Amino acid sequence: MSERVLITGGRGLLGNAVIDDVRSRGWLVTALQRSASGKADGERVRDHRGDVTDARTVEEAMDGCTAVVHLAARVGIEGTWRDFESVNVEGTRIVLEAARRRGVRAFVQVSSPSVAHAGKPLVGAEAGVADPTSARGHYSRSKAMAELLVLGQDDVPAVAVRPHLVWGPGDTQLIGRIVARARAGRLFVIDGGTALIDTTYVDNAGAAIGAALDRLRSSDTGSSDTGSSDTDSSDTGSVGLGGRALVISNGEPRPVRDILTAIVRAAGLQISPRSIPFAPAFAAGAAAETLLARRGVEPPVTRFLVEQLATAHWFDQRETRRLLDWQPEVGLDEGMRRLADWYAQQ
Repeated sequence: MSERVLITGGRGLLGNAVIDDVRSRGWLVTALQRSASGKADGERVRDHRGDVTDARTVEEAMDGCTAVVHLAARVGIEGTWRDFESVNVEGTRIVLEAARRRGVRAFVQVSSPSVAHAGKPLVGAEAGVADPTSARGHYSRSKAMAELLVLGQDDVPAVAVRPHLVWGPGDTQLIGRIVARARAGRLFVIDGGTALIDTTYVDNAGAAIGAALDRLRSSDTGSSDTGSSDTDSSDTGSVGLGGRALVISNGEPRPVRDILTAIVRAAGLQISPRSIPFAPAFAAGAAAETLLARRGVEPPVTRFLVEQLATAHWFDQRETRRLLDWQPEVGLDEGMRRLADWYAQQ
């Protein structure tokens, strides 16, 4: 009989991709989120409606599960620190404690590269250590605390996976916001948009998380064989996976301007982002945060956004791919073609 995994936050773009991937690996799924996942099909995928901040709901959803993929999080930049802490930190604590009581044998914490980003360029970087004291903004700080919480305990085998800038057809976060800014004439880059950044097509991110689940679970059973390869575990496999943080990306860094232009072209727009110098943009971000974010309104620009657009951030993927025995299947150009096809159908 197949094992069951609890996936929190299964309603979103990445959550749906993870559900599809782990189902293809033979897992049964319980999806916990506040609204229907859209994937429920009886025994193979069950929906459990609720919030990760409700301990009783989490305990009920965990019934029969031997593994967890924890995706649910508060994202964005608007809101108070308490808003982010209650979901991203305390919610993670509740899920982790329920997993400990249930004897869960694999816990995949879906994190973010921003937990280890202090504003400096990252060029072929390793994952780095999550640091709440230097992470930018409530989201990054709270996710850093959550990651340290999960990796800092020994009761439940765990790994943190940090997908970098996930996007794909139907994305209302990264893609949706970029296109909306372009349509409103507010799309910009910093200092010409020459900084190299990497991104992750959603299907690749879902497959990497599924691979992390399988490799971590197989290490608990004392086997590195996932059924897909007879490669020796000294070359690939889950040896040493537990307790690690791994950044996931396509491994195709491109200039910021090129990526933004490709996205708006895929949406059918002939708009090029304008360039703004770093200093005034950073000052504008600080002012916008002060005036708007504290009122619960999302600022059009923030200091973190300016830093992200101005600095390189791409990561060495060799160790990640070796440990997960995983390779991205959808390249950046193919992903853009799929995005264009999706927009053409809307």
